Amino acid sequence: MTALTLDTARKILDAALAKSAELKLKPLVVTVLDTRGCVKVTAAQDGTSLLRAEVAHGKAYGALAMGMGSRALFKRAAEQAFFIDAVNTLAKGALVPVPGGVLIRTAGGELVGAVGISGDTSDNDEICAIAGVEAAGLKADAG
Repeated sequence: MTALTLDTARKILDAALAKSAELKLKPLVVTVLDTRGCVKVTAAQDGTSLLRAEVAHGKAYGALAMGMGSRALFKRAAEQAFFIDAVNTLAKGALVPVPGGVLIRTAGGELVGAVGISGDTSDNDEICAIAGVEAAGLKADAG
């Protein structure tokens, strides 16, 4: 099993924030989790609002917990609201089923973690997450 290293998590973080700066987005929080759901790195840009770290974590955690990017969770919530609500109840409210939570995979498809971003629109958060993962030489699975 390939482990997500702190060095790789930092590369994802730095590249995601660089993409945010390129796009001139609102301040972001970026959280990278390993496959166990443990935080490898979290950073909040100056000016983020109060719950952005929890939202970023919830996007990444939800992706890991359900085995799909949070865009897929968002679609599923629209189609099966009771199911996503039940799962979120089991997870004690830890899932945030909106775009911006992206699974991190190796070139061979092995799951190594997830990144969650919050601060701008969900679509822009996802764009930055994908950019971060790809800049680290890994495959992004947004759902």
